[in-house]
Amino acid sequence: MYYNNRDIRLEEMPKPQIGSGEVLIRVEACGICGSDVMEWYRLAKAPLVQGHEIAGEIVEVGQGVERWKNGDRVFAYHHVPCNTCHYCVRGHHTVCDTFRNTHFDPGGFAEYVRVPAINVDRGLYPLLEDISFEEATFIEPLACAVRGQRLARMKTGDSVLIIGSGIVGLLQVQLARVMGASHIVATDLVDNRLEAGEKFGADAVIHGKQDVPALFRKINDGRLADLVVVCTGVLPAIEQGLESVERGGTILFFAPTEPGGKVSIRVNDLLFNEITVTSSYSGSREDARIALDLIQTRRVRVREMITHRFGLAETGEGFKLVAEPKDSIKVIIEPQK
Repeated sequence: MYYNNRDIRLEEMPKPQIGSGEVLIRVEACGICGSDVMEWYRLAKAPLVQGHEIAGEIVEVGQGVERWKNGDRVFAYHHVPCNTCHYCVRGHHTVCDTFRNTHFDPGGFAEYVRVPAINVDRGLYPLLEDISFEEATFIEPLACAVRGQRLARMKTGDSVLIIGSGIVGLLQVQLARVMGASHIVATDLVDNRLEAGEKFGADAVIHGKQDVPALFRKINDGRLADLVVVCTGVLPAIEQGLESVERGGTILFFAPTEPGGKVSIRVNDLLFNEITVTSSYSGSREDARIALDLIQTRRVRVREMITHRFGLAETGEGFKLVAEPKDSIKVIIEPQK
C-alpha cells in the first residue's frame, strides 16, 4: 500500500472477487515504473496499491470467458481503450477517456489482481514458455517506446539522441538500433547509466553536463540529431534537446515535467528549420503486440536490464532505489516471494 515514496506498507486485503467476463491473476512479477515514484502524481490518490507492469498466471476465470483458462501464463495491460470514440477512431487510443479510467484491482504490487472484463477483452497477452514473467513486465514500457518512435516517424538511417538513460531511455536506445538508426547517442548524469547506454547499443554516450549539441556534431559528421527523444522531465534537459535537433528533424517529449513545467521555444528556429515537436503517452494494443514480439525474439534484450529483485514485503526498498536512481536500472517485485 503506497502512502508516499518513503512509506510503503505491507497490508492485508481480501483476495479480489471476480465477476462475469473477468479473470483473477496470480502476480508473479511486477516492475516498478518511474511514474510509480512521481509523488506529485500519486499522492492525490494515496493510499493506493500501485503496479501496472504485471505478468502472472490465471487462477480463476469468470462466467463467459472463453479464450482464457486457469494456468494460462499472461501479461495484462492496465489501460485499454473503447475503440469507438473520437480519439480512438483517429488513432489516438492513449488519450481515450476509457483508456485513462481502466485499471487493475487493486494493483500489481499484490499477490492477486482482478482484471476487469474490458481488460480481459482487449488487454491480455499470452506468454510463450520461453519468456519469463520478469521479462514480460517490460512489455508495457517497451510498448510506450514503440509508440513514441512511431509517432516521431523514426526512419532507417536516422541519427538519434536519447536524453536520459533510465529504463525508458535504454529501451529507446535498443529500439532505435532495431529500427536501423545510423548513429545512436545516449546522455545521462549518472555514470552507471552511461555505461548501460553503451552496453545496450548506443554508439557513444555523453555526460549531460557537457556540451551535448557540439559533441553530437563531432560524432555525427557535423550534423545534429534527426530525432531527439527526451526521456526526462528535467527542464534543462528539454532545453538541451531543443538545441540538438537537426534541420528537418524531430524532438519527442517522452517524460512529464513537474506540474506547470515550461520551457521557452524560439518559434523561428522551428519554422525556418522545419523542426517537428511531438509527444507520446503510454502505448496501444498494437504497440504492445510489437513489444511482445521484440522481447520474445530477443531483438530487445530486457533480462540484462534487471538490477534488483524484491519480494512483496520489500517493495519499499525497491521504491527507494527507483526514486533515487544511482545503482538501479530496473527493479522487479515478485509478490509470491
